[in-house]
Amino acid sequence: MFTTVSAFVNVWSQELESTQKLLKHLTDRSLSQAIGPESRTLGRLAWHITTSIPEMMNRTGLTITSPDPEPPVPASAKEIFNAFNDAAIALLEQVQAKWTDAALLEEDDMYGEKWKRGSTLMALVLHQAHHRGQMTVVMRQAGLSIPGLYGPTREEWAAFGMRPPNV
Repeated sequence: MFTTVSAFVNVWSQELESTQKLLKHLTDRSLSQAIGPESRTLGRLAWHITTSIPEMMNRTGLTITSPDPEPPVPASAKEIFNAFNDAAIALLEQVQAKWTDAALLEEDDMYGEKWKRGSTLMALVLHQAHHRGQMTVVMRQAGLSIPGLYGPTREEWAAFGMRPPNV
């Protein structure tokens, strides 16, 4: 749980950049890639990350413009990137402008439960990281390069002139 606005701003700023890095590697063609027939496509995962920001945070009294989360998923990777960017930055700006550290202890109705706002922000961060992990697997299947988010990928080790760690 976040207990200060500044802690959230620091973490969200880093996570926002990580998600941007990942989304920049998507192509329009890759959006239809899925791990299997009953799984979300890469485009659906990226769109879910994007639309979850307003879906969750509007329950806390913030007002973040929401693209329609229902199908169809945009066919343009750039459109998904831009929508994510708008929502993620709007969240950052609104938390800084409208909430204090004390506001993070206020509770909102979240899916039939009472969550402190600091917990809701943490859940959003973890939710995004979870789905980014899923996306990297599907991106590999689609033949896309993967940027390092929390450390170098095997491609980045090679670019550094180093041998990737053993698998």
